[in-house]
Amino acid sequence: MKSTATLVITSISAPNQVLQACSKGCSEHGMDFIVIGDVISPPDFHLAGCDFWSIERQRSHHSRLARILPERHYARKNLGYLEAISRGSEIIIETDDDNIPLDGFWLKRTPSRKTASITDSGWVNIYRYFTDQQIWPRGFPLERVQSPVAPLNNYPLVDVRCPIQQGLADDNPDVDAIYRLLLPLPVFFDKTISAAVGQGSWTPFNSQNTTWFKEAFPLLYLPSYCSFRMTDIWRSFVATRMCWANGWGVLFHGPTVRQIRNEHDLMKDFRDEIVGYVNNDKLCEKLAVLDIRPGTEHLADGMLKCYQVFVDHGVVGPEELPLLCAWLDDLGSL
Repeated sequence: MKSTATLVITSISAPNQVLQACSKGCSEHGMDFIVIGDVISPPDFHLAGCDFWSIERQRSHHSRLARILPERHYARKNLGYLEAISRGSEIIIETDDDNIPLDGFWLKRTPSRKTASITDSGWVNIYRYFTDQQIWPRGFPLERVQSPVAPLNNYPLVDVRCPIQQGLADDNPDVDAIYRLLLPLPVFFDKTISAAVGQGSWTPFNSQNTTWFKEAFPLLYLPSYCSFRMTDIWRSFVATRMCWANGWGVLFHGPTVRQIRNEHDLMKDFRDEIVGYVNNDKLCEKLAVLDIRPGTEHLADGMLKCYQVFVDHGVVGPEELPLLCAWLDDLGSL
């Protein structure tokens, strides 16, 4: 099956309300739907319109990465990305199995947008543009939470190339364990706002409602040898740095999913996030000063430099680099 767009999810659940809604929506809108399972996924998983990849099927995947990618890990999702790319998809959309798609989720996506362009602003608490509530995205440095937020109308409205686009989630949005332990939920965001974070500005984005256009496909890579709660956050820092080098923005727009969050042990989440609380600011300082060459032909080299920073800082294991090289080799073969 070949489609212009593919929706990719990783899940260990039986077909639930979200997976059923995603399958139905993909069928109605001409999209492929790939679900990547893992060791404890139901052996009899079946959902009409869904291409389910059991762990056994993944082990025989044509990619080099499949032979060395750790099991029982969210980064198995990398194989879903590779499969979508191998089928010729021009757009990859990702979400999780606890995010119900809203009507806006199925609207046409375009890689360029006239929007507020936030540049040279350091850390930007992007959530504060979508609500008056004191809230911050998972991965945002705690020492920056109380920093003032410049009005959005301070930034110019310009045409921005945004090959990575983060949609927010209503109800139970992506926040860290400290927020969940101390502050109120649910939260509902303004659906009319958008902003692009560009050169000289940082804000984390996640893998829960994210659109990737073809030129940014190499940046999809999720690291395995790190904290589970940081894998997509640290990916976002690498992707942001590579966007700077190429004059791209990361677009943030209003919610197009509603999260009915799977059960979590919040204290375990907290422990897994500590490495981010104490390192994210310093990591991005190091990424900012790297010599990254512009051009999509230099994405691989830039990514290797960025992930070497994480390894040298001791927050990602050195075992990560062979995985990243396998990912890049697989992309080259495609």
